[in-house]
Amino acid sequence: MQFFSLILAITLVAAAPVEHLKRADGPSDTDILQYALTLEHLENAFYSGALSKFDAAAFESAGYPSWVRGRFQQIADHEATHVKFLSTALGDIATKPCEYSFPYTDPKSFTALAGVLEGVGTGAYLGAARFITNKDYLTAAAAVLTTETRHTAWVKSAVMKDAAWSGAFDTPLGLNQVYSLAAPFFVSCPESNPTLPVKAFPALTTSAMPMPGQSVTFTFNSTQTDGLFAAFFSGLDTTFAPLDGYKTATIPENLVGTVYVVISSNGTMVSDDSTVAGPAILEFRLPEMARQTD
Repeated sequence: MQFFSLILAITLVAAAPVEHLKRADGPSDTDILQYALTLEHLENAFYSGALSKFDAAAFESAGYPSWVRGRFQQIADHEATHVKFLSTALGDIATKPCEYSFPYTDPKSFTALAGVLEGVGTGAYLGAARFITNKDYLTAAAAVLTTETRHTAWVKSAVMKDAAWSGAFDTPLGLNQVYSLAAPFFVSCPESNPTLPVKAFPALTTSAMPMPGQSVTFTFNSTQTDGLFAAFFSGLDTTFAPLDGYKTATIPENLVGTVYVVISSNGTMVSDDSTVAGPAILEFRLPEMARQTD
């Protein structure tokens, strides 16, 4: 995908043997674990590949202190541990790693993409938690989630010199929304891998990074042209803005930090059925002295 661009369009663990439990309205615990392992394989490959390509000298040449690469190595170790943990829980049916392609070319582009991937990972864990029926799995998922959020905060603040958070709440993402962001990184996967109960939505991009209060034109493929809305996810809030005939909408003025946006045929709620394209990722810098109160 054109995931790493001005507008970026781009998991759950078990401590005990997997139980094939299923909510009436969602995937089974096994499905969720396979989904999580699929994403953890991707993160594991992302970090191990970049760190094998960029040595300490490359990071220092890019202007980073020596400790930055060391911390990234620790994050890579965490992701490898998550893969081992999930693979052990799933046993013989565990999904295997795929072949991937990541658009980093140097330590700086790697760092920027790391911030994006860690944020998506946080949203994935939050969004999938409601499907877990086993409380032990839910506790284990929370233990991973808090580590993922620390990864995000460290990359964004210590390395990128930006805010470590977007607001009082992180943003949960649906299974299909996460898969839509991750799918373009996959080149091929083993045929023996289990089929996940997910699908990718059509890609969503803009030609430039807008600012809150400004108009932005979206690019996406759809036969529907009327009655569409841009739905902006920020924390636990969703804000809608109508699209005109040119696929243009006005960015809500109160958005800060990392914001996810989809195009929806419904202007009051977003579902998989109403999603026309997306998500894309928007980044709005949070000023250091800004207050974040209702």
